[in-house]
Amino acid sequence: MKLWGHCAGLTLLLGCSCGGTVQRERGSRGVIHGLRGSWSPFLHLSALVLSHAGGGPVALVTRQPPRVIGRLEVTGAAPVCGAQLCCVQEGAQQQPGQCSVPSSCAHPRSAASCAPACPGMRNRSEPAAREHDRFGAAPLDRDCRLKNLRIPGSTAAKGHYPHDSDCDSKGMRRLSRRHGLWSRLRTFIFALVGLYIAIPFLVKICPAIQTQLVFLNLVRFPYFIDLKRPQDQGLNHTCNFYLQPEEDVSIGVWHTVPAVVWKDAQGKDQAWYEEVMSTSYPVILYLHGNAGTRGGDHRVQLYKVLSSLGFHVISFDYRGWGDSVGSPSETGMTYDALHVFDWIKARSGDNPVYIWGHSLGTGVATNLVRRLCERETPPDALILESPFTNIREEAKSHPFSVIYRYFPGFDWFFLDPITASGIKFANDDNVKYISCPLLILHAEDDPVIPFHLGRKLYNIAAPARSLRDYKVQFVPFHKDLGYRHKYIYRSPELKQILRDFLGGTEQQ
Repeated sequence: MKLWGHCAGLTLLLGCSCGGTVQRERGSRGVIHGLRGSWSPFLHLSALVLSHAGGGPVALVTRQPPRVIGRLEVTGAAPVCGAQLCCVQEGAQQQPGQCSVPSSCAHPRSAASCAPACPGMRNRSEPAAREHDRFGAAPLDRDCRLKNLRIPGSTAAKGHYPHDSDCDSKGMRRLSRRHGLWSRLRTFIFALVGLYIAIPFLVKICPAIQTQLVFLNLVRFPYFIDLKRPQDQGLNHTCNFYLQPEEDVSIGVWHTVPAVVWKDAQGKDQAWYEEVMSTSYPVILYLHGNAGTRGGDHRVQLYKVLSSLGFHVISFDYRGWGDSVGSPSETGMTYDALHVFDWIKARSGDNPVYIWGHSLGTGVATNLVRRLCERETPPDALILESPFTNIREEAKSHPFSVIYRYFPGFDWFFLDPITASGIKFANDDNVKYISCPLLILHAEDDPVIPFHLGRKLYNIAAPARSLRDYKVQFVPFHKDLGYRHKYIYRSPELKQILRDFLGGTEQQ
């Protein structure tokens, strides 16, 4: 009883601080007034504790319509009988000791206990065990609310609380919806965080994943073009054929002749295309970047520009790209380019042969030219469009790496697997061994390979001893032009840049 008294004091203090006042009346009766219409939980708890400590009912008087105090959860003991709280509307007449209950008892086991006073209350002489047994058997609805509780002096005493029931059901529905939305959102966030953490480990365990991210050779857009029919892409002066650099390796090749002879090219076979290559027109070997095929739109547009300048354009798909057969690797891609270059030299006679690399193709181009220079058969010039320094720096600067750039152990998780797979594309090292004219083209607004990497490569190449006797030029394109990563071919100045750099190609 002392414990209940202390609890009553504490809860009454909290209840009063929430806007209530407490009065005690004869017959161990208490009245709690809610001064601000508050249905504060502290007022509810004050009423319950005061009722239990004093052994008599307590009335909770508020400015709100009568209602049953619901959603009370009691842990560690049987639910306290809510009939100890008699809720009356403020201003209603109330006689001391009056706390009537319905004529029918909700208690299934002891109907006699429903007597003239509130069910669940005991006299001071009643054993506590009997009281506990009766409380534990009192039926509760699913909201932890005692069933069949009736409030005297109100329409609710007739057995129905329509307004309160509707409000409770609507509130429960809103609460359920909020809980369901938060639960789904929380599950989604946990799954996203788990995936974010799991990806670095997957890449480290399976280096082939990182290899695919570098090459993107399985991304074959445009998807529905027939690479055997270049004329469908507007190249009606282009021949498709296949070469075999190695056993079990086949690469698809397009040969686009200069625009000045496009009429003669109509309906001609591969033999005619090879024969016309020996005429006085220079040749450009084009090495495309990752993803897509030799039939990509921006690549086709560049072929047309170069063809209009009087160049033969030889483009091909590395092994594993497009309709070429084989598995991609840096060594394999370089060997494919070397095989095509030798094929061109065998048919072009004394005509100049230039090598043009774009994006990842710049890594293949510098690998190829370094090998050609080492065997003393360098090309007549090397053109690098949107180049990078090396694959590690490019991977770190790539937009795909933004979300992991500051991840602990980024180099160990993402960059080391690339190197372990034999992928380096070390342009910054290769240019130190190149002995031919070098032209670098880069747009300032390139989002894939940052402009500063192209500038850095030029700063490495310009003072290189091997390029001391050759022209090295860097041509930036202002960001306002919007050429980004692959639209430099749109520049009206490109033709003049190539004429000035290569010299005399238009006359040839």
